[in-house]
Parts: sequence; C-alpha cells; structure tokens
Amino acid sequence: MNQPSSGPGPDTGADLHYSQALAQGQFLIQRCEACSRAVFYPRMVCPHCGSDQLAWQAPSGRGTVYSTTVVRRKPEAGGDYNVALVDLEEGVRLMSRIDGVAPIGVHIGMPVQAKVLVRDNGGLLVFTAREGQA
Repeated sequence: MNQPSSGPGPDTGADLHYSQALAQGQFLIQRCEACSRAVFYPRMVCPHCGSDQLAWQAPSGRGTVYSTTVVRRKPEAGGDYNVALVDLEEGVRLMSRIDGVAPIGVHIGMPVQAKVLVRDNGGLLVFTAREGQA
C-alpha cells in the first residue's frame, strides 16, 4: 500500500542539494536573485518575495550566538551539550551547536565561525568560537 506523500523532503530538491554539499564539506545557503535576500533553510521559493530564482552561495560562516541553551544528559549518554541559534552575517538565523566550548561557556553575542564535520553518514554543520573568543 502506498503512503501519501507529504511533499518535498530531505531526499528531494533544495534539501537534497544542501545535504549533498554538507556531505562534501561545503556549507551553502541560498540568495534570492529577485530581492537579493539570503534564505535559509533551503527552499524552492523565496519566503521574502515569492520568487523561484534562488541561487546557491558559500556564506562567510561568521556569525553571532543569538540564543543558547544546555541540554542535560547523563555522562554515560554523552554528557551535556549546547544548542544555539546563530545569526550569520548574511542575515539568516540557524540552529546548531558550538563545539570546543563547555556548554555553559556559550553565551549570547559570542562570535562564532561555521565548520562542517564530514561523517560516514553525511555532513554536520557546527560552529566554533572565533579566535580569542572562547
């Protein structure tokens, strides 16, 4: 029996392009060619103006922590980790984690830099504190 489709997912369209780029160690966002605004999470249509003229670009990766929280886990489950909202210089906000800093050491306003971790099952976007900022 066929399951109804819920529309485009991670195996199609813009999601697939984004995932494939991450798996190759490259972080990409979209920029609308009609209104010139940056777009993230990958989409087929610009959420700002409705245009379908979205081009891929490599962002600077420089950002600032907008918000952060600590997820508490038992040490045997991997220990605590942070989840952060990061504002990129290009004008988009995304969710990730800040590596190389103790979870309680991540703070609002912290300057960070994007980094792609390539794993067997694909790429993972994380951030690190910029030089001298930890």
